[in-house]
Amino acid sequence: MRVLHTSDWHLGRAFHRVNMLGAQAEFIGHLVATVREHAVDAVVVSGDVYDRAVPPLAAVELFDDALHRLADLGVPTMMISGNHDSARRLGVGAGLIDRAGIHLRTDAAACGTPVVLTDAHGDVAFYGLPYLEPALVKDELGVDKAGHEAVLTAAMERVRADLALRAPGTRSVVLAHAFVTGGESSDSERDITVGGVDSVPAGVFDGVDYAALGHLHGSQTITERVRYSGSPLAYSFSEVDHRKSMWLVDLGPDGSLSAERVDCPVPRALARIRGRLEDLLADPALERHEDAWVEATLTDPVRPAEPMARLAERFPHAISLVFDPDRAPDDPDLSYARRLEGRNDQQIAEDFVTHVRGAGPDAHEQAVLRDAFDAVRADEAAREVSR
Repeated sequence: MRVLHTSDWHLGRAFHRVNMLGAQAEFIGHLVATVREHAVDAVVVSGDVYDRAVPPLAAVELFDDALHRLADLGVPTMMISGNHDSARRLGVGAGLIDRAGIHLRTDAAACGTPVVLTDAHGDVAFYGLPYLEPALVKDELGVDKAGHEAVLTAAMERVRADLALRAPGTRSVVLAHAFVTGGESSDSERDITVGGVDSVPAGVFDGVDYAALGHLHGSQTITERVRYSGSPLAYSFSEVDHRKSMWLVDLGPDGSLSAERVDCPVPRALARIRGRLEDLLADPALERHEDAWVEATLTDPVRPAEPMARLAERFPHAISLVFDPDRAPDDPDLSYARRLEGRNDQQIAEDFVTHVRGAGPDAHEQAVLRDAFDAVRADEAAREVSR
């Protein structure tokens, strides 16, 4: 069975205020053409269909168009909700849409209930594990303490229990939206940290033939059977080196697997340039970036006048400007920035406690801080669900 794996469409998202709806529509057309050209048997979309819980109307219309075009192909499509989606909104009408061969899985309670497709070699069970916000689903999944690994493990136990009851030789595909250990993140993913740990081990997915992951925006192989498709478009300059693609996965009769990447259309190249403004405007080596979307980091010790307007004369698609002035090693602003670089909320809060009283928090105090951050994240997630 041939499966096309994609995720993280983020319909409705802009790129540094550049409207991406046209590029997203072009991707949908490319997806439909790929299904036809490569004789795909099933499409899987592993979450973050939309960019936010209440998407703009134009994004909803594009999603509706995508559903109609996929249904017209007669190729079954499985979709799950991601952490950017409102599971309730995305799941509206799922029962009716099922009849058209579009299977929306947004409810944690249905993790162990697959969509079963059949080819010449038998059944393939597709299990949809939507983004599982630990604080909201732990009771449903029978987990005592909220945590990403705990809820995902519980969901996979339901998958394995159902699979064990099926005919011998039944192949299996799991769609999941999570941060799996070993994956490389970018700046455009929303933090899903809970309990100080946001990642789960790849071993959680042991026992299934293929885990089609969403959440991380770079296409990557965690193990031969656990892969991220990545987002079809770049949504931050941290993705400048990404090759945007989908996975075309062939499941053999015995569960053997082969996979190849299918490139996605690139609306415009990305470029990051760095230096003093006058140097950037004069450097002939930067000519190749003059038609790219550009992020310029200016290192001038004193901020130049009208830097964006001057940059735009050479780089008309410059859309991001960062100031990182050359400073002396003992500059207090530089040392503070370095202390914060790469640190999460928990670590910054613990550093603050140390700075204020001269001693870091003990284990109990660390737990109090962690619970406070988890409560804020859970409250934010609950508000999005209720919108």
